[in-house]
Amino acid sequence: MSRLGLTVSFFNALPLDDFFAVVREAEDRGYDTAWSGEVTAGDAFTPLTLIATHTRRLRVATGVVPVQTRTPVLLGLTAAALGRLAPDRVALGLGLSSPVVVEQWNGVRFNRSLDQLREAVQIIRGVLAGERVTVDGKFYRVRNFRLSGSVPQGVKIYLAALGPKALALAGEIADGVLLNWISPETVPQSIRHLTAGAERAKRSLDGFEIAAFIRTCVTDDPGPARQWLAREITAYSTVDAYAEFFRSSGFAAEVDAVRAAWSTGDRAGAVRQVSDRFLDGLGVVGPAEFCRARIGEFARAGLTMPVVFPFSPDGGGEPKPALLRTIRTFP
Repeated sequence: MSRLGLTVSFFNALPLDDFFAVVREAEDRGYDTAWSGEVTAGDAFTPLTLIATHTRRLRVATGVVPVQTRTPVLLGLTAAALGRLAPDRVALGLGLSSPVVVEQWNGVRFNRSLDQLREAVQIIRGVLAGERVTVDGKFYRVRNFRLSGSVPQGVKIYLAALGPKALALAGEIADGVLLNWISPETVPQSIRHLTAGAERAKRSLDGFEIAAFIRTCVTDDPGPARQWLAREITAYSTVDAYAEFFRSSGFAAEVDAVRAAWSTGDRAGAVRQVSDRFLDGLGVVGPAEFCRARIGEFARAGLTMPVVFPFSPDGGGEPKPALLRTIRTFP
């Protein structure tokens, strides 16, 4: 089994004592990295700071933060501060996010250009290296910024990627990639695009992290969990970038049916178009032995870090038995 990650975004709603108890148990169980996302439950960095300062071995990573909602210099400063607290244990996961997150929620102009991601990484790397940063780019202009104090040790930069161009960019300039909503059968295809990007930069993928979020619920009553998963897949299928990715992964008929029902306002009908094949490809739901075996398939497909994304059909909040059972099934 490769290293295992664990998403901790649902920890944001926990009382502090429960938060630390779950984090320490995750470290004791052997999880390698705690991943914190940033959507509506809370920011990404606050829980990672708490985790980094209350554990000794567990690595922390943002999974992911948009490059549009903070400046690259601020992202670099935040990663530097976290890297000083936890040397060689920090990864900054970055992505382009979506029009909903960037424009509707944050009031910032959304641009899907990978050039923005490339420029942001260039600036952040300069900040983390303690260099004097001056960039006159298409998206960012920085004049004579330089990090004060010690240079943080070993901060990695990962990129969220779905399509071939984004994957190639990650292979070219990043230390790792975070995949999402992927099936084991699609992982080798993604690795080929990563390899093409690495070859373009005349570098190897040795030591390159290939991680993926895998929605997982260990349960003996899979029905409610599968319904939750179907609703999540439906929501993502209405986002153009994910719809395109799902089609390329072999689920074109399902995506088209979901979007057709959604466009008429038939939300329940859209969820019903998520086939068993679609569910089983993208999620892991069932008894512990089945879930362990299925996560193993993701590792054998080429992931260096399957990331267990525990969910409960009755939501997050306090550490519900379904969430704890899922966490305790691994590693």
